[in-house]
This record gives sequence, C-alpha cells and structure tokens, in this order.
Amino acid sequence: MPVNPAAFMSYVRFDDQHDDGQLSQFRERLEAEVRAQTGEKFAIFQDRNDIDWGQNWQQRIDDTLDAVTLLLVIVTPSLFRSPACEAEIRRFLDREEKLGRRDLILPVYYIGAREMDDPAWRERSELAGVLHSRQHVDWRELRFEPFSSPVVRRAIAQLAKQMLDTFSRLPEQLPATPGRVATPPSGSAARRTETRGPATRQTGDTGAAAGSTAKSEPPTHVVDAFHRGDFTTVGEAIKAARPGDRIFVRPGLYEESLVVDKPLEIMGDGRREDIEIRAHDASALVFKASIGRVSNLTLRRVAGTGRSHGVTIFQGRLELEKCDISSDSLACVAIRDGADPRLRENKIHGGRQSGVFVFNNGLGTLEDNEIFGNQFSGVEIKTGSNPTLRRNQIFDNKVNGVYAYEGGLGRLENNGITGNGGVGVRIDEDSSTVLRHNNINRNHYEGVWIDGGSGGVFEDNDLTGNLGGPWDIAPDCEPNITRARNKE
Repeated sequence: MPVNPAAFMSYVRFDDQHDDGQLSQFRERLEAEVRAQTGEKFAIFQDRNDIDWGQNWQQRIDDTLDAVTLLLVIVTPSLFRSPACEAEIRRFLDREEKLGRRDLILPVYYIGAREMDDPAWRERSELAGVLHSRQHVDWRELRFEPFSSPVVRRAIAQLAKQMLDTFSRLPEQLPATPGRVATPPSGSAARRTETRGPATRQTGDTGAAAGSTAKSEPPTHVVDAFHRGDFTTVGEAIKAARPGDRIFVRPGLYEESLVVDKPLEIMGDGRREDIEIRAHDASALVFKASIGRVSNLTLRRVAGTGRSHGVTIFQGRLELEKCDISSDSLACVAIRDGADPRLRENKIHGGRQSGVFVFNNGLGTLEDNEIFGNQFSGVEIKTGSNPTLRRNQIFDNKVNGVYAYEGGLGRLENNGITGNGGVGVRIDEDSSTVLRHNNINRNHYEGVWIDGGSGGVFEDNDLTGNLGGPWDIAPDCEPNITRARNKE
C-alpha cells in the first residue's frame, strides 16, 4: 500500500445525528478494517470543524502529485442540498482530472434519493449525474442492520478491499516506446478510434504545463477471425494486453474460454448475434480482476465435459452489458465470493440451471436485463449473498422467478416477475429480502412464498393474477414480515 494513504468523508451531519451516530461508527469500523487488512494505520477524516481535517485537506487536495487520497461520499437527499458537500466533491473532481483518474470518489448510497433514482431529477442535478455514474456501494438496507451483523461486516470488508485496490492503481510512469500500429477497427469502433493514432502507451507531454497529466484513449487491440486484425482469438488479445487496454472483437465464432485476470474492456464490434464466444469445457467468460467491462458479445457455454457456468465472476466490479448469455451446463451467470458486478441490458436465458446464481456472499446490481427460459429459477440467491435487482424482466423460467434460501438477502425494485412455472418470489431457510414496486403476476403458484423462519419487507407490489394467490406465509414467518400497500 502507498505511503500515508487517507480518505475524507463528505456527509451531512444531520444524517449522522438522525441515525444516532451510525455514520461516525461506519467511519471508525472502515478505518479499522483497512488497518486489519494491511497491518498499517489508516485515517478517514470526518469532522470539518476538526483542525486535522483542514490541514490535511489543504495538503492533500492542493498537491496534485498525491494520488493516494480518496473521498467517501455519503449519498442522502440532504447531500444534494449541502453547498459544503458539493464544494468538496467538485474539488475532488478537479483533482481527478489533474491526475488523469476517475476512481478517487467512492459514493456510499446511504438513504434513497430521487436525484439518484429518477432520471428526470438526475438530469437537473449535475452532482447526481456524476455520483450515479460512479460505482457506488449500496448501504440503504444495511443502515438498518447492526454493525455486528455478518452481512454488514462483510460489506465493510469488501469496501475496504475496494479502497485498497484503488490505492494500488497508481498512474503508471512508463516511457513511450515504439509499437505496432493496430489495424483500425471497423464500423462504429473505427469512428471511436479514427483520431487515436498508434496503439502505444502514452506518457505526459513534456511541453504541457507543470502538474498536468496528458489524456489519451486507451491502447486498442482488434480481434478478427479473418486475420484482418491484430489477433485471431480473444484469448491471445487478453494475454498481450496490459491493464487498462481495450479489445474490440469483430464478428465471428470464437471457440474458446475467456479468462480476464486484469482490468480490460472487451467490446463486440458489430451485431451481437454475429460475435459468439463458444466454450465447450469451461465457462465462456471467467472474471478474476478488480475491475473490467465486457459488452455486446454472445457468450455460450455449450454441452461438453465437466460442469461450469456460462459466466463466472469470482471478484471485483465487472460491467457486463448488452450481452446474450446462455449455458447448457449450470447457471448462465454465477456471482460469488463477494464479487460486486453490474449486469445491465443483457439477455440471460436457456440455463441448464438458473439464469443468475449469486452465492457465497456475492453482491452485484442487475438492471434492465431479460432473464427467461431457464430450467431452475430466474435468479437464485443464497449463503449471505445480497444483490440488488432493478427493472429486470424475469419470466417464463421453469421453477421460480426469484429464489432466496440458506440466508440469502437481496433487494428487488421495479421488476416484472411473471409467468414462471413455480412461485414468483420464494424466500426460505432464514432468508430476508426487500421487495418494492414489483409486478409479480401470472405465476403458476403464489406470488410470494415465505417459509423456514424467513422474512422481509414487501411494499407497493402488484401481486394480482397468480394462480395460487398473492401469498403463502408460514406462521413462524409472520413476525419477520413488514407489508404495506400491496395490490392483492
């Protein structure tokens, strides 16, 4: 870890007072967790009235050579009405620009705010647009849990690890070296790269003003099955790429398993259905990096030897967007071991088991996906996992729409969960979920089925039209349930 790393916490004091000092406790526990993971002291400055805040703020923010300082932003409705918080965030944005980075502001979404959730409100607030675009930690339900809860402790440990990963991503100081000019991508990729120039790593322009950092597009590699690019397989491109590079994949059938173990962008350049990664004996995509992006690909795990998922995400923050994903072996997508990906606008279907399987304390945010036609449930959540599902269409799965069990958690908002062969949402074996504003209709059994000491919060859902009725709740679960304004 770099020498003397630190963080500042930008928050509204009223929110800390309202929650009986929970934000102060959050800061203390996060400090301690970073120290536990590194063996070194770590400071998070909180109180603007403390002299240490002012001295350290000036030293660290004004010195653009210091890249080991982060800003934790506690996002609440009050934040968007605080000139002090806005000024702090803007100072950090300026600092990021000088350093050529975009990872020094870490939002913690603490209390729901319409500026974050409503696109119309977000358009009116530049600050909300910035925070919404960043990878944030969702604490809206965790704020109601005690700090001694295993779920909260794991979340704090994951956030500490994310901060440490950020500290480790210092700007590279590599000399510019001659390199082969990549064959320009075709189509839309060509338009994005037509002014990029040679695919070599760049350093700062020695003629620039002191303290500034030159910006450039990332080095690009082109994969073309017809030998008209830099590589003929995606695996070769991944092996040759350096962290931060971008890989464009042109139409073709690529029979291989992709293992991403460094921060990369892999983007299909063409029609998604024409760009297929087909794996026979392993996952089509295995993600083992701290951060990355994969978009516009068809990812197929077809029948073969062994058992594996279509996509397996072991760690970090993968942005998996606009892909078509299926699996003839296990689940289409597996999220495990604390990984916290973002799945957006994917088609996830045809899984031999479930569409998305979140286990072993997996996290993640699933937004605007179609999850359908899987042999088990659309989404399975177990063993302490806590994903967020928003605006997904989860339909026509052979068993349940969503199934939480063995201590599974989760937050479901504004989803359509319809026409599944079993229950719309099943919650079992000491699990607890939050369901708000979902349409859970036309499922072959109950809309919501709760058993095994489970519970949750169920508000403003439409539970009409299910063949087994809106609810099936075991008597021992009733004390664990909050229900309000559901349409039955």
